[in-house]
Amino acid sequence: MSSTTATRTVVDLKDVTRAYSRGGERLVVLDALDFNIDEGERVAIMGPSGSGKTTLLNLIGGLDKPESGSVRVAGEELMDLTPPELARWRAGNVGIVFQGFNLIPVLSAQENVELPLLLAPLSRSERRAHAAHALELVGLADRASHRPGQLSGGQEQRVAIARAIVSDPTLILADEPTGDLDRASADSVMALLARLNEELGKTVIIVTHDPLAAASAQRSVHLDKGRWKSDGEGA
Repeated sequence: MSSTTATRTVVDLKDVTRAYSRGGERLVVLDALDFNIDEGERVAIMGPSGSGKTTLLNLIGGLDKPESGSVRVAGEELMDLTPPELARWRAGNVGIVFQGFNLIPVLSAQENVELPLLLAPLSRSERRAHAAHALELVGLADRASHRPGQLSGGQEQRVAIARAIVSDPTLILADEPTGDLDRASADSVMALLARLNEELGKTVIIVTHDPLAAASAQRSVHLDKGRWKSDGEGA
């Protein structure tokens, strides 16, 4: 007897609008946008500066809220959550990788990776074990005691990825993860994100200007002035 497993939609945005006020003028960044991502997908979001890419990523990660529309991520309607509830939801569901790494210079790689676990009900030894495993997954077990200043840019980004996955999140959100890296380091980081997606089943969403980085995704979507560039989402 054969069986099929239904694919779960992990990101479901409907009619989402986000605007800001600038100099007394209303600037629409996302304009009635619909967007869906299935569990286990690896998706690249592309578009020119100011197209709304990072705003979209922030909405998916619960770092921002739209002025209208529905943002349902990992089974939760984010519009209904209070700021403390959002923070708890984010800690359990989202790992974020930034272009600028955002590592704390005075802490070791191990200590940087442990940071998301400080609010979790874990002992110090459990936190250290989780962080050590995350560093092993990104190939930096031998750099655990090194501070960011002792690492290359590519290694720093790998530490940032280890920090993003240490809490075993549903989603990995990467905002221009290769923007500050040379080509070889960029390719290495994208290969790592692909491996986390393919081997661990993580849903990975990448904002990028880099066509080579986008080419490593299973699907690319293109934003322009807060709308999908051509007819149909991600066409």
